[in-house]
Amino acid sequence: MNYSCAILFLLLLTTTSFTASYAKQHVYIVHLVEHDGDKTLEEIKDFHHSYLHYVKGSRKEAESSLIYSYMHIVHGFSALLTSSEATQLSEMEGIISVHRDNLKNYQLHTSRSWNFINLLEGGGLEPGNDLNEDLLRKANYGKDIIVGVLDSGIWPESASFDDSGMEPVPNSWKGICQTGVAFNSSHCNRKIIGARYYIKGYEASGQSFNETQDYRSARDKNSHGTHVASTVGGRRVPNASALGGFAKGTVSGGAPLVRLSIYKVVWINKGVKGTTTGVHADVLAAIEDAITDGVHVLSMSISFSSTFEDAIGIGALKALKMNIVSIASASNAGPIPSSVRNVAPWMLTVASSSLDREFQAPLVLGNGLKIQGQTATPFDDFAEMHPLIMGIDAEINGTTNNTRGLCLPGSLSPNLVKGKIVICEGDRFNNDLGVKKAGGAGIIQFITIPNITQTLLRPLLLPGITISRNNIDPLINYIRTTTNPMATLYRGSTILGTKPAPEMSIFSGRGPNSFEPNILKPDITAPGLNILAAWSEGTSPTTLVDDHRVVKYNLASGTSMSCPHVSALAVLIKAIHPSWSSAAIRSALMTTAGQENNIGKPIRDANGKTATPFDLGSGHVRPYKAMDPGLVYDATYDDYLLFLCSSGYDDLRIFGITKFKCPTNTTLSPSNLNYPSVAISNITGSVTVLRTVTNVGDDVSVYNVTVKAPLGYRVNIAPKTLSFGAVGEKKKFVITVKKYANNASVKGEYVFGWYAWSDGIHFVRSPIVVS
Repeated sequence: MNYSCAILFLLLLTTTSFTASYAKQHVYIVHLVEHDGDKTLEEIKDFHHSYLHYVKGSRKEAESSLIYSYMHIVHGFSALLTSSEATQLSEMEGIISVHRDNLKNYQLHTSRSWNFINLLEGGGLEPGNDLNEDLLRKANYGKDIIVGVLDSGIWPESASFDDSGMEPVPNSWKGICQTGVAFNSSHCNRKIIGARYYIKGYEASGQSFNETQDYRSARDKNSHGTHVASTVGGRRVPNASALGGFAKGTVSGGAPLVRLSIYKVVWINKGVKGTTTGVHADVLAAIEDAITDGVHVLSMSISFSSTFEDAIGIGALKALKMNIVSIASASNAGPIPSSVRNVAPWMLTVASSSLDREFQAPLVLGNGLKIQGQTATPFDDFAEMHPLIMGIDAEINGTTNNTRGLCLPGSLSPNLVKGKIVICEGDRFNNDLGVKKAGGAGIIQFITIPNITQTLLRPLLLPGITISRNNIDPLINYIRTTTNPMATLYRGSTILGTKPAPEMSIFSGRGPNSFEPNILKPDITAPGLNILAAWSEGTSPTTLVDDHRVVKYNLASGTSMSCPHVSALAVLIKAIHPSWSSAAIRSALMTTAGQENNIGKPIRDANGKTATPFDLGSGHVRPYKAMDPGLVYDATYDDYLLFLCSSGYDDLRIFGITKFKCPTNTTLSPSNLNYPSVAISNITGSVTVLRTVTNVGDDVSVYNVTVKAPLGYRVNIAPKTLSFGAVGEKKKFVITVKKYANNASVKGEYVFGWYAWSDGIHFVRSPIVVS
């Protein structure tokens, strides 16, 4: 059997301890030279077994050690190996590389949002002026498009996944509905058309699966995947709300008739509250299946790293080759610079911003002072004043160490707390539990970061509100200067139309792109703060073990929540423009994005400063404009391979590519990738980059360019006018960025500008980032 080129690519999961007679084994991903011809999966498995047989010494051990065989994303397999077996394998003919897989704690990045997007774009909510509804009609509500959701599974009984009135499953679908614990073929329908789960790599990494914490199936215990899937494509459900009636209204996914295929790759960590784990080997297998199943869009509200080389980056590159659009979250590690993840240019990376909605709840002190807070916790107005106490003043000696004032469970004295409202630092995930267990009557959480008013809300376990750091001083002053400080809490209410909005979420991953600074990331922003969507009834709204409440819909925040908004918009554009490439769809969304809030001012960050492209990328999504962008920046699969060559990859085998050779007789620049934004790092004099636009608007059109140069630089674009005579016609232009002689900028300091092409109807805008 002659396999002339296959890639073995194994990434470390974690150590697995066996009996004393065995050396310690790890999960490895192995890249092989790519094979010739069409081989069946069984033939490829036999070939992989032969390699493992050689190092293991027996066919039985070879078969038991194989985890996955990969056919499409990479040529290779993942297996359990000792370090000596991995070394021996790496020296064999036909092996490109052998790498340990990394066990990774996934950062899961999770009614009003679609209305807000419509209003921000200039539409109204009355019939005939609803831009979102017009877009949905033109896209047939996404009914012929299939989205693959890589996440923690799905709760199929949710009303958001009802298939009533939906047409039969598209003939192009090749996937399955995998049976597992509490999940079988009856849980798939014309909405959820496929479901799979991937746990072999996770367990091979030495992780112990706990049946009480998760389901060994595509069923969702964590709720993250359910929330994400319903945001992409949930049906319209009237009178939905979070616990207590907050955010009540009609909840809907962005493409309510899209088909969903679920790929569960995230598992709840045993014994570690609120954390989830996934491994490269499982994610590679999931993306490979999604490609062969026939998905059109991949929605991935997860992240591994800030490189191109993780499972998401490699998988999305191969998905692009099949014209599958990959949308990924930017991470929740902000506002630290260079905290953005999923930075490859062949995927669309989504930041998070707020809505025009708040859940206001006042606090009234004994001296009559009223302080505005927020809450998503249902409770009745307090009938009388209650004593106030600072959490730091009620701690049991020796229980806090470096956690003073946080009100963690077991740290508060019941004798001091019982019947009182306790003030706790931060909106910690379990400080309400600490106050409740100590017998407190209520809790006031205060955000510890100055000037931040954003609140990531969840239903607390007892009456409580959250206030900003700016409002805490008068409260503390009252407590410290009053003999018997008292206060009362009032229930919250949902307030719509708040201004200014949007505002960048404080947690949203920020640029610059630390892996390749000549590509701007994130690409775009969308709503991700306090988003209402479906929830798993297998867990509580807080996911805390001590919380026994069950809800059908819940609020959640994160770039995980903004990502599926953009995934839904990609669905609609693909439905309207089925011949467009994934690059064209990304370009349409980016170049039509907006930079102003609902009072006509520049969008701000959480500190009140004007947001930069490192915060919001090209801007906030404007889907109706994205449907008709006028021009697009298109790119082919080979364009991205050339980009990799220009980024220092003279060998592309790590990406499963062996038949493409980087050119040796030319000087490539990563800034020359035909991307809808321009990023140039480390300019010393002047730099010229190339771009090509494709006409997707009117047959005959003339576009003129407008430039706002970054401070300290001159930007010249030539030609300054582009004339088109047909749809599909392409025009090239060059952008020269030159540093002024008196530019006193510090090395590594970034400045921002933009340029835009307009024919009087379309405004095709691209940010410029220069250092």
